[in-house]
Amino acid sequence: MARHIHHEIIEGLSGEGGVVRRVRVVFAGRVVEFVDREVAVRQLRETAEKGTWKVFVIYGPEGCGKTALLRQATEILDSHGYAVVHVNPLAETMGEKVSISRELRDLARELGIHFVGGIAEVIDKTIELLYKAIRRGIRRRIAVLLDDVFQAIGIERAEQMVKSLLNMIEWPPVEYEKIVILVSSSEGLSRERIGRHRWAEILTMWNMARDGFKQLYNLLPQPKPLLEEAWRWTGGNPKMLEELYMADWSIDRVVKTLIAARGLLELLGNLEDHEREVLEKAIEDPDTLQSRKATLVRKLLVERNLVVPLPPFREPYLWVDEPPPEKDPELGIGQYYAWQTPLHREAVRKALEQVP
Repeated sequence: MARHIHHEIIEGLSGEGGVVRRVRVVFAGRVVEFVDREVAVRQLRETAEKGTWKVFVIYGPEGCGKTALLRQATEILDSHGYAVVHVNPLAETMGEKVSISRELRDLARELGIHFVGGIAEVIDKTIELLYKAIRRGIRRRIAVLLDDVFQAIGIERAEQMVKSLLNMIEWPPVEYEKIVILVSSSEGLSRERIGRHRWAEILTMWNMARDGFKQLYNLLPQPKPLLEEAWRWTGGNPKMLEELYMADWSIDRVVKTLIAARGLLELLGNLEDHEREVLEKAIEDPDTLQSRKATLVRKLLVERNLVVPLPPFREPYLWVDEPPPEKDPELGIGQYYAWQTPLHREAVRKALEQVP
Protein backbone atom coordinates (compact mmCIF):
# COMPACT_ATOMS: atom_id res chain seq x y z
CA MET A 1 0.00 0.00 0.00
CA ALA A 2 1.02 3.60 -0.38
CA ARG A 3 1.15 6.41 2.19
CA HIS A 4 -0.92 6.09 5.34
CA ILE A 5 -3.44 8.27 7.09
CA HIS A 6 -2.83 7.75 10.79
CA HIS A 7 -5.93 9.24 12.36
CA GLU A 8 -8.67 7.89 10.13
CA ILE A 9 -10.31 4.60 11.09
CA ILE A 10 -13.49 2.88 10.10
CA GLU A 11 -15.26 -0.09 11.57
CA GLY A 12 -15.36 -3.40 9.78
CA LEU A 13 -16.45 -6.90 10.72
CA SER A 14 -13.59 -9.03 11.97
CA GLY A 15 -15.49 -12.27 12.30
CA GLU A 16 -15.59 -14.08 15.62
CA GLY A 17 -14.94 -11.76 18.53
CA GLY A 18 -16.84 -8.68 17.35
CA VAL A 19 -15.82 -5.58 15.50
CA VAL A 20 -12.35 -4.30 14.67
CA ARG A 21 -11.71 -0.83 13.32
CA ARG A 22 -10.02 -0.79 9.94
CA VAL A 23 -7.44 1.83 9.11
CA ARG A 24 -7.63 3.89 5.95
CA VAL A 25 -4.73 4.05 3.55
CA VAL A 26 -3.98 5.97 0.39
CA PHE A 27 -4.04 3.80 -2.72
CA ALA A 28 -3.69 5.20 -6.24
CA GLY A 29 -4.53 8.68 -4.96
CA ARG A 30 -7.65 7.47 -3.14
CA VAL A 31 -8.34 7.04 0.55
CA VAL A 32 -9.48 3.45 0.92
CA GLU A 33 -10.18 0.96 3.68
CA PHE A 34 -7.58 -1.66 4.58
CA VAL A 35 -8.87 -4.30 2.20
CA ASP A 36 -9.59 -7.96 2.90
CA ARG A 37 -6.79 -9.87 4.72
CA GLU A 38 -9.43 -11.42 6.99
CA VAL A 39 -7.12 -14.27 7.98
CA ALA A 40 -4.36 -11.81 8.90
CA VAL A 41 -6.76 -9.73 10.99
CA ARG A 42 -7.78 -12.85 12.90
CA GLN A 43 -4.11 -13.78 13.39
CA LEU A 44 -3.37 -10.30 14.73
CA ARG A 45 -6.22 -10.55 17.20
CA GLU A 46 -4.90 -13.90 18.41
CA THR A 47 -1.41 -12.42 18.74
CA ALA A 48 -2.80 -9.52 20.77
CA GLU A 49 -4.50 -11.95 23.13
CA LYS A 50 -1.42 -14.17 23.61
CA GLY A 51 1.55 -11.87 23.10
CA THR A 52 4.75 -13.05 21.42
CA TRP A 53 7.37 -15.32 22.97
CA LYS A 54 9.90 -14.59 20.23
CA VAL A 55 10.44 -11.76 17.79
CA PHE A 56 8.00 -12.30 14.91
CA VAL A 57 9.76 -11.44 11.64
CA ILE A 58 7.49 -11.15 8.60
CA TYR A 59 9.03 -11.43 5.14
CA GLY A 60 7.23 -10.81 1.87
CA PRO A 61 7.43 -9.18 -1.55
CA GLU A 62 7.77 -5.42 -1.79
CA GLY A 63 4.34 -3.82 -2.03
CA CYS A 64 2.40 -6.86 -0.81
CA GLY A 65 0.88 -4.80 2.02
CA LYS A 66 3.18 -5.33 5.03
CA THR A 67 3.15 -1.66 6.02
CA ALA A 68 -0.64 -1.52 5.83
CA LEU A 69 -0.77 -4.71 7.91
CA LEU A 70 1.36 -3.16 10.65
CA ARG A 71 -0.85 -0.08 10.63
CA GLN A 72 -3.84 -2.36 11.12
CA ALA A 73 -1.90 -4.23 13.83
CA THR A 74 -1.41 -0.90 15.64
CA GLU A 75 -5.15 -0.40 15.77
CA ILE A 76 -5.87 -3.96 16.94
CA LEU A 77 -3.18 -3.92 19.61
CA ASP A 78 -4.31 -0.54 20.89
CA SER A 79 -7.85 -1.88 21.24
CA HIS A 80 -6.42 -4.77 23.30
CA GLY A 81 -4.78 -2.40 25.78
CA TYR A 82 -1.27 -2.18 24.36
CA ALA A 83 0.96 0.85 24.28
CA VAL A 84 2.20 0.68 20.68
CA VAL A 85 5.07 2.24 18.76
CA HIS A 86 5.35 1.72 15.00
CA VAL A 87 8.66 2.68 13.42
CA ASN A 88 8.92 2.94 9.64
CA PRO A 89 12.36 4.35 8.70
CA LEU A 90 11.57 4.44 4.97
CA ALA A 91 8.56 6.75 5.41
CA GLU A 92 8.69 10.23 3.92
CA THR A 93 8.07 12.32 7.05
CA MET A 94 9.10 12.03 10.69
CA GLY A 95 5.43 11.79 11.68
CA GLU A 96 5.16 8.67 9.55
CA LYS A 97 8.56 7.32 10.61
CA VAL A 98 7.46 7.07 14.25
CA SER A 99 3.78 6.52 14.97
CA ILE A 100 2.66 6.43 18.61
CA SER A 101 -0.61 6.84 20.45
CA ARG A 102 -1.69 10.17 21.91
CA GLU A 103 -0.94 9.10 25.49
CA LEU A 104 2.61 8.07 24.53
CA ARG A 105 3.05 11.29 22.59
CA ASP A 106 2.03 13.28 25.67
CA LEU A 107 4.46 11.29 27.81
CA ALA A 108 7.30 11.80 25.32
CA ARG A 109 6.66 15.54 25.36
CA GLU A 110 6.63 15.58 29.17
CA LEU A 111 9.91 13.64 29.38
CA GLY A 112 11.58 15.58 26.56
CA ILE A 113 12.06 12.49 24.39
CA HIS A 114 12.61 13.44 20.74
CA PHE A 115 12.76 10.88 17.95
CA VAL A 116 15.81 12.09 16.11
CA GLY A 117 19.08 10.46 15.07
CA GLY A 118 19.79 7.15 13.38
CA ILE A 119 17.22 4.38 13.19
CA ALA A 120 18.83 2.35 16.00
CA GLU A 121 18.76 5.41 18.26
CA VAL A 122 15.12 6.10 17.39
CA ILE A 123 14.15 2.51 18.22
CA ASP A 124 16.00 2.74 21.55
CA LYS A 125 14.06 5.90 22.39
CA THR A 126 10.71 4.32 21.55
CA ILE A 127 11.53 1.32 23.75
CA GLU A 128 12.57 3.66 26.57
CA LEU A 129 9.23 5.43 26.17
CA LEU A 130 7.33 2.13 26.45
CA TYR A 131 9.17 1.23 29.65
CA LYS A 132 8.37 4.67 31.07
CA ALA A 133 4.71 4.10 30.21
CA ILE A 134 4.73 0.86 32.20
CA ARG A 135 6.44 2.48 35.19
CA ARG A 136 3.86 5.29 35.10
CA GLY A 137 1.05 2.74 35.01
CA ILE A 138 -0.25 4.10 31.70
CA ARG A 139 -0.33 0.66 30.09
CA ARG A 140 0.71 -2.84 31.20
CA ARG A 141 0.99 -4.23 27.69
CA ILE A 142 3.56 -3.01 25.16
CA ALA A 143 4.11 -3.56 21.44
CA VAL A 144 6.95 -2.68 19.09
CA LEU A 145 6.26 -2.75 15.33
CA LEU A 146 9.26 -2.23 13.05
CA ASP A 147 8.72 -1.81 9.33
CA ASP A 148 11.56 -2.63 6.88
CA VAL A 149 14.26 -1.79 9.43
CA PHE A 150 16.76 -4.31 8.03
CA GLN A 151 17.00 -2.32 4.84
CA ALA A 152 17.64 0.82 6.87
CA ILE A 153 20.29 -0.58 9.25
CA GLY A 154 21.97 -3.10 6.93
CA ILE A 155 22.20 -6.88 7.01
CA GLU A 156 25.22 -6.94 9.31
CA ARG A 157 23.26 -5.31 12.12
CA ALA A 158 20.00 -7.23 11.57
CA GLU A 159 21.01 -10.19 13.73
CA GLN A 160 22.11 -7.94 16.56
CA MET A 161 18.83 -6.03 16.45
CA VAL A 162 16.72 -9.20 16.58
CA LYS A 163 18.74 -10.47 19.56
CA SER A 164 18.27 -7.13 21.34
CA LEU A 165 14.53 -7.30 20.72
CA LEU A 166 14.42 -10.85 22.07
CA ASN A 167 16.12 -9.59 25.24
CA MET A 168 13.16 -7.22 25.64
CA ILE A 169 10.93 -10.27 25.85
CA GLU A 170 13.14 -12.47 28.00
CA TRP A 171 15.02 -9.98 30.21
CA PRO A 172 12.96 -6.77 30.45
CA PRO A 173 14.02 -4.10 32.97
CA VAL A 174 10.35 -3.65 33.94
CA GLU A 175 7.52 -6.08 34.54
CA TYR A 176 4.85 -6.08 31.85
CA GLU A 177 1.70 -8.11 31.38
CA LYS A 178 2.19 -8.95 27.69
CA ILE A 179 4.48 -7.92 24.87
CA VAL A 180 4.23 -8.10 21.05
CA ILE A 181 7.19 -7.51 18.74
CA LEU A 182 6.61 -7.59 14.99
CA VAL A 183 9.30 -6.83 12.40
CA SER A 184 8.55 -6.74 8.66
CA SER A 185 11.06 -6.90 5.83
CA SER A 186 11.33 -7.21 2.06
CA GLU A 187 15.08 -7.70 2.39
CA GLY A 188 15.56 -11.39 1.63
CA LEU A 189 19.27 -11.80 2.31
CA SER A 190 18.80 -11.34 6.06
CA ARG A 191 16.34 -14.21 6.23
CA GLU A 192 18.97 -16.94 6.19
CA ARG A 193 21.14 -15.18 8.76
CA ILE A 194 18.31 -14.59 11.19
CA GLY A 195 16.83 -18.04 10.57
CA ARG A 196 20.00 -19.80 11.73
CA HIS A 197 19.29 -18.63 15.28
CA ARG A 198 16.30 -19.42 17.48
CA TRP A 199 15.69 -15.77 18.27
CA ALA A 200 12.83 -15.18 15.86
CA GLU A 201 9.68 -16.79 14.55
CA ILE A 202 9.96 -16.30 10.80
CA LEU A 203 6.68 -15.90 8.91
CA THR A 204 5.99 -15.19 5.27
CA MET A 205 3.34 -12.87 3.85
CA TRP A 206 2.35 -13.21 0.22
CA ASN A 207 0.51 -11.02 -2.23
CA MET A 208 -3.25 -10.71 -1.95
CA ALA A 209 -5.55 -13.61 -2.67
CA ARG A 210 -7.82 -13.21 -5.68
CA ASP A 211 -10.96 -12.16 -3.78
CA GLY A 212 -9.16 -9.42 -1.86
CA PHE A 213 -7.35 -8.28 -4.98
CA LYS A 214 -10.67 -8.03 -6.77
CA GLN A 215 -11.94 -5.64 -4.09
CA LEU A 216 -8.93 -3.40 -4.65
CA TYR A 217 -9.25 -3.65 -8.44
CA ASN A 218 -12.93 -2.65 -8.25
CA LEU A 219 -11.94 0.62 -6.56
CA LEU A 220 -10.11 1.79 -9.69
CA PRO A 221 -12.07 3.66 -12.37
CA GLN A 222 -12.63 2.64 -15.96
CA PRO A 223 -11.12 2.33 -18.45
CA LYS A 224 -8.98 -0.51 -17.14
CA PRO A 225 -8.00 -4.01 -18.27
CA LEU A 226 -10.06 -7.02 -17.33
CA LEU A 227 -9.60 -8.33 -13.80
CA GLU A 228 -7.97 -11.51 -15.09
CA GLU A 229 -5.33 -9.55 -17.01
CA ALA A 230 -4.54 -7.34 -14.00
CA TRP A 231 -4.23 -10.46 -11.85
CA ARG A 232 -2.01 -12.22 -14.38
CA TRP A 233 0.50 -9.33 -14.45
CA THR A 234 0.54 -8.34 -10.76
CA GLY A 235 0.02 -11.72 -9.09
CA GLY A 236 -2.15 -9.94 -6.52
CA ASN A 237 0.49 -7.40 -5.48
CA PRO A 238 -1.32 -4.15 -4.55
CA LYS A 239 1.70 -1.92 -5.19
CA MET A 240 2.17 -3.26 -8.71
CA LEU A 241 -1.54 -2.77 -9.37
CA GLU A 242 -1.09 0.83 -8.29
CA GLU A 243 2.03 1.16 -10.49
CA LEU A 244 0.11 -0.13 -13.52
CA TYR A 245 -2.75 2.27 -12.87
CA MET A 246 -0.39 5.23 -12.52
CA ALA A 247 1.34 4.17 -15.76
CA ASP A 248 -2.00 4.23 -17.63
CA TRP A 249 -1.95 0.41 -17.64
CA SER A 250 1.21 0.27 -19.76
CA ILE A 251 2.98 -3.04 -19.09
CA ASP A 252 5.96 -1.85 -21.14
CA ARG A 253 6.37 1.30 -19.05
CA VAL A 254 6.30 -0.57 -15.74
CA VAL A 255 8.67 -3.25 -16.98
CA LYS A 256 11.19 -0.71 -18.27
CA THR A 257 10.98 1.19 -14.98
CA LEU A 258 11.80 -2.01 -13.12
CA ILE A 259 14.72 -2.76 -15.45
CA ALA A 260 16.18 0.70 -14.85
CA ALA A 261 15.49 0.82 -11.10
CA ARG A 262 17.04 -2.59 -10.40
CA GLY A 263 20.01 -2.06 -12.73
CA LEU A 264 19.17 -5.27 -14.57
CA LEU A 265 21.08 -4.63 -17.78
CA GLU A 266 24.35 -4.19 -15.90
CA LEU A 267 23.57 -7.07 -13.54
CA LEU A 268 22.71 -9.56 -16.26
CA GLY A 269 25.48 -8.34 -18.54
CA ASN A 270 28.03 -9.58 -15.98
CA LEU A 271 26.69 -13.14 -15.86
CA GLU A 272 28.73 -16.05 -17.20
CA ASP A 273 27.12 -18.25 -19.87
CA HIS A 274 26.26 -21.02 -17.41
CA GLU A 275 24.73 -18.49 -15.00
CA ARG A 276 22.63 -17.03 -17.79
CA GLU A 277 21.39 -20.53 -18.57
CA VAL A 278 20.37 -20.96 -14.92
CA LEU A 279 18.49 -17.67 -15.02
CA GLU A 280 16.65 -18.61 -18.22
CA LYS A 281 15.46 -21.81 -16.53
CA ALA A 282 14.43 -19.89 -13.41
CA ILE A 283 12.19 -17.66 -15.50
CA GLU A 284 10.20 -20.73 -16.45
CA ASP A 285 10.50 -22.50 -13.08
CA PRO A 286 11.80 -20.56 -10.03
CA ASP A 287 12.41 -23.80 -8.14
CA THR A 288 15.46 -24.43 -10.34
CA LEU A 289 17.12 -21.84 -8.07
CA GLN A 290 17.41 -24.59 -5.47
CA SER A 291 20.26 -26.27 -7.29
CA ARG A 292 23.85 -25.82 -6.13
CA LYS A 293 24.95 -24.31 -9.44
CA ALA A 294 22.23 -21.65 -9.04
CA THR A 295 23.79 -20.25 -5.83
CA LEU A 296 25.12 -16.99 -7.30
CA VAL A 297 22.07 -16.31 -9.49
CA ARG A 298 19.77 -17.01 -6.54
CA LYS A 299 21.71 -14.59 -4.33
CA LEU A 300 21.58 -11.87 -6.97
CA LEU A 301 17.84 -12.25 -7.52
CA VAL A 302 17.03 -12.25 -3.81
CA GLU A 303 19.37 -9.30 -3.20
CA ARG A 304 17.64 -7.21 -5.89
CA ASN A 305 14.19 -8.09 -4.50
CA LEU A 306 13.18 -9.97 -7.63
CA VAL A 307 12.69 -13.43 -6.14
CA VAL A 308 11.40 -14.49 -2.71
CA PRO A 309 12.41 -17.69 -0.86
CA LEU A 310 9.28 -19.48 0.34
CA PRO A 311 8.67 -21.92 3.18
CA PRO A 312 8.49 -25.38 1.59
CA PHE A 313 5.15 -26.01 3.29
CA ARG A 314 1.85 -24.16 3.01
CA GLU A 315 0.85 -24.78 6.62
CA PRO A 316 -1.06 -21.76 7.99
CA TYR A 317 1.24 -21.34 11.01
CA LEU A 318 4.16 -20.50 8.68
CA TRP A 319 2.28 -17.70 6.96
CA VAL A 320 0.65 -14.36 7.62
CA ASP A 321 -2.77 -14.36 5.94
CA GLU A 322 -3.28 -16.86 3.11
CA PRO A 323 -0.34 -18.70 1.54
CA PRO A 324 0.06 -18.95 -2.24
CA PRO A 325 -0.58 -22.24 -4.06
CA GLU A 326 2.24 -24.79 -3.98
CA LYS A 327 2.89 -24.08 -7.63
CA ASP A 328 1.52 -21.60 -10.15
CA PRO A 329 3.72 -21.44 -13.27
CA GLU A 330 1.63 -18.62 -14.77
CA LEU A 331 2.36 -16.35 -11.80
CA GLY A 332 5.94 -17.57 -11.36
CA ILE A 333 5.29 -19.32 -8.04
CA GLY A 334 7.18 -22.48 -7.16
CA GLN A 335 7.14 -24.51 -3.99
CA TYR A 336 10.47 -23.11 -2.73
CA TYR A 337 10.95 -19.86 -4.64
CA ALA A 338 8.71 -17.35 -6.38
CA TRP A 339 9.11 -14.23 -8.47
CA GLN A 340 7.87 -11.26 -6.47
CA THR A 341 5.32 -10.64 -9.22
CA PRO A 342 4.96 -11.66 -12.88
CA LEU A 343 6.05 -8.12 -13.77
CA HIS A 344 9.38 -8.68 -12.01
CA ARG A 345 9.85 -11.89 -13.98
CA GLU A 346 8.97 -10.08 -17.21
CA ALA A 347 11.50 -7.36 -16.43
CA VAL A 348 14.24 -9.97 -16.12
CA ARG A 349 13.07 -11.69 -19.30
CA LYS A 350 13.12 -8.43 -21.27
CA ALA A 351 16.49 -7.45 -19.85
CA LEU A 352 17.96 -10.81 -20.90
CA GLU A 353 16.76 -10.18 -24.45
CA GLN A 354 18.66 -6.87 -24.53
CA VAL A 355 21.92 -8.26 -23.13
CA PRO A 356 24.05 -9.94 -25.83
